[in-house]
Amino acid sequence: MRFKILQKDGLARNGIIETQRGIIHTPAFMPVGTNGTVKAMTPEEVRQIGYEIILSNTYHLYLRPGHETIKMIGGIHKFINWHCPILTDSGGFQIYSLASLRKITLEGVEFRSHIDGSLHFINPEKAIDIQLALGSDIMMVLDECIPYPADEEYVEKSIKLTTEWAKRCKEHFEKQDTYQALFGIIQGGVFSDLRIRALEELLKIDFHGYAIGGLSVGEPKTDMYKIVKDISPLMPEDKPHYLMGVGDLIDVLHAVEHGIDMFDCVIPTRNARNGTLFTSQGRISIKRSEFKEDLSPLDPDCDCYTCKNYSRAFLRHLYMCREILSMRLNTIHNLYFYCRFFEKMRQAIAERRFQEFKKEWLPVLEKNFYQESNDFHHSLENY
Repeated sequence: MRFKILQKDGLARNGIIETQRGIIHTPAFMPVGTNGTVKAMTPEEVRQIGYEIILSNTYHLYLRPGHETIKMIGGIHKFINWHCPILTDSGGFQIYSLASLRKITLEGVEFRSHIDGSLHFINPEKAIDIQLALGSDIMMVLDECIPYPADEEYVEKSIKLTTEWAKRCKEHFEKQDTYQALFGIIQGGVFSDLRIRALEELLKIDFHGYAIGGLSVGEPKTDMYKIVKDISPLMPEDKPHYLMGVGDLIDVLHAVEHGIDMFDCVIPTRNARNGTLFTSQGRISIKRSEFKEDLSPLDPDCDCYTCKNYSRAFLRHLYMCREILSMRLNTIHNLYFYCRFFEKMRQAIAERRFQEFKKEWLPVLEKNFYQESNDFHHSLENY
């Protein structure tokens, strides 16, 4: 894997990540395909919209259908018919979300399956082995996603554990003959000094890219922004910067401003299934009665399949009837909106007018979008 910065506007970066399966233009948004599928979409549709990479979940694919099954079939790309890059997380978020079902030790994590209660154990070496079997293009080290709130003493102990696991992941990774890339994960809660210390230790290990983990787990937005502002500029200039689990477009703008290159989140797909649609005029809740006889397109400035072919009235009808087609058409639109937003943002950076782009979009986003809790997208069902 190679990373190249094409243009910069302040700290905002427009670049490319070159992988064996294709180029990823950054800043990049990765739709979440937890079980190897972006909900309600075919892989071909996701690619046709313009996405160059998706994210899948190591924990869930390990439990079913099983990483060995996927390996036997020929790897995750063949299994799901997606021939572009895939990033797999390590299961660290499930250490956070399944707190009642797991036990953490220095050696690894013992947990019971949320599906059938069976007992499992994953250590850093196994986390790498699972991702090697899946054949993802970018792998993540095993880490502990620190809950919020957490006191400084707990956080300090946790980052020592995550650093030790990162070392073991890298050592095991280096024994393999693989084209895959491995990213380290910077933890540290809302404590900038601990985040900096964690980053310094990861830099000694040396990874292909670096991710900021453990944000958007309930902390105030101001804390998230401070951590990104403090940490991202200290991350290696010549390697990708990834902010894990964040996809609120307001957060994206603040993060890109400070040098973040990669994002993933279920916001566009989950909101679509719940009838919340993003447009150039603001957020629309399609279930509202005002759309019952509205024959206009969802977004007059959008040329996605949904907007070109269907009215707000029909989309409302589908949603109120709980038709499967509602989920599909809504998801097509939201993913298209996100893809075009990132394209426009990359263009703004290339033309050195990112601040103008941010100034143009923030009032729209702040007024109309995202009234939900900032951690809703971490539901176990979706991630």
